[in-house]
Amino acid sequence: MRDETVRLALPAGGEATERPISIAIVAMGGQGGGVLTDWIVQLAENHGWVAQSTSVPGVAQRTGATIYYIEAMPPLDGRKPILSLMPTPGDVDVVMAAEFMEAGRSILRGLVTPDRTTLIASNHRSFAIGEKIAPGNGIADGGAVTGAIGVAAKTEIIFDLNALAIAHGSVISAAMFGALAAAAVLPFGRDSYLDVIRAGGKGAKASVETFDAAFDRVKTGSSEVAAPAPSKQAGHVPSPATPDPDLAGLIARLKQELPEPALTMARAGLRKVVDFQDVAYGAEYLDILKTLHAADRNADGGARAYAFTEAAAKYLANAMTYDDVIRVADLKTRAGRRARIESELEMSQGQVLQTTEFMHPRMEEVMGVLPAGFSRWLGARPRLLGWLDRHVNRGRRVRTYSLPWFLTLYVVAGLRGLRRRSLRHAVETAHRDGWLKAATDAVAANYQLGVEILQCRRLVKGYSDTHSRGLSKFDRTLEAIKLVERREDAADWARRLREAALKDSAGKELDGVIQTIKTFA
Repeated sequence: MRDETVRLALPAGGEATERPISIAIVAMGGQGGGVLTDWIVQLAENHGWVAQSTSVPGVAQRTGATIYYIEAMPPLDGRKPILSLMPTPGDVDVVMAAEFMEAGRSILRGLVTPDRTTLIASNHRSFAIGEKIAPGNGIADGGAVTGAIGVAAKTEIIFDLNALAIAHGSVISAAMFGALAAAAVLPFGRDSYLDVIRAGGKGAKASVETFDAAFDRVKTGSSEVAAPAPSKQAGHVPSPATPDPDLAGLIARLKQELPEPALTMARAGLRKVVDFQDVAYGAEYLDILKTLHAADRNADGGARAYAFTEAAAKYLANAMTYDDVIRVADLKTRAGRRARIESELEMSQGQVLQTTEFMHPRMEEVMGVLPAGFSRWLGARPRLLGWLDRHVNRGRRVRTYSLPWFLTLYVVAGLRGLRRRSLRHAVETAHRDGWLKAATDAVAANYQLGVEILQCRRLVKGYSDTHSRGLSKFDRTLEAIKLVERREDAADWARRLREAALKDSAGKELDGVIQTIKTFA
């Protein structure tokens, strides 16, 4: 129930209303949605209004944002209004979204309407878990949201509020508060907003600067957002690496042996392979790539801008830089990783970083690091293998930057020199060679099919169970391609198989395409 007897005059052309002003805020963890809500409530109460806020938490790990809802209005003759606990579709004055797709969700819920709602939203993206775990490109298309915003709201204030906040050392809630003040949907002056922020004490200076920048941005309509200032902490701005003369030699060789369209991708692939192992491994990469380019030339690849060679440069590098235990340990102990984490957390001088990570190695990963011969000997003794697995195969919470665990990971990373004699390397090499033979055989008869087979390597990625699932789908996809390889439209079917395999981790889409192929193969 609501008290419908109060008539409130809104400024800046707003129509008189007999209802509370309603504001819905959608924000994710760490974006200060709760702080913004408290600021708005305090702002209203400072002017003698009655204000009420509620919140409905979103599901953890960014499958949904928390919805904060505020209603506020002045009392009438000492009587306090009865305010609603949740927003009603079609009955919200202001919607504030701290992320672009959350603005889209608000539109879908009916919270944004063209006759009433002012929409304040940041157009940056913070990817949802569903977008991150998709085997392929799971990023949602923002085009539908962009189109809807133009017609769904009465007034839109859309720009990168997050970048502006970062540039001024604050969080997005301060920028949203400034945009709200500039929108003039509440009958309070700018100084009243600033008084609320200053009363917060800690962090007020950065919040005020962010507020002012957002307020001015809305008032002037300027599209310029300052770039984040570089961190003053040591190690956050890495110095240029000293050029490796051996790598320079490989790059010179690359330029001589490969065509111009493939050079950019091949150069990036070479650097990735050398970073993974060493310069000798980079030379092996170029040897294989040279052979694949020869097959491309024989298939008249020049008429197709050497698409086969370019795809080979990318996906061969990915195949040669698989994620094993050594690689994981190497990446976790690099100085650049710690510096990146500190930068993302916006840590200041004197703060201490501690990271706790969950690791669950299986005996399979341990065997992969061992010499191939010994691992095969061990695999032939199931009782011993089972006993070892019971001691290894359990989850551990690892404080990466504690001295014992850092040294452990550092030692494991140092096993890089043994990698090319390991069982995992032998398995990966055999699998890689089989894939490349299939692509090379195909390109001679059907050029585009050869390219599509190379691109199937996108299915193999990640570590442990993720890698196993991807490898299984990769093998099933190549087996299905054999059923259609003699058809004129074989390349189209290969593409459909690959795209189906990328759509879901369970592989149901892939199963459907394979069944379709079996009906006519």
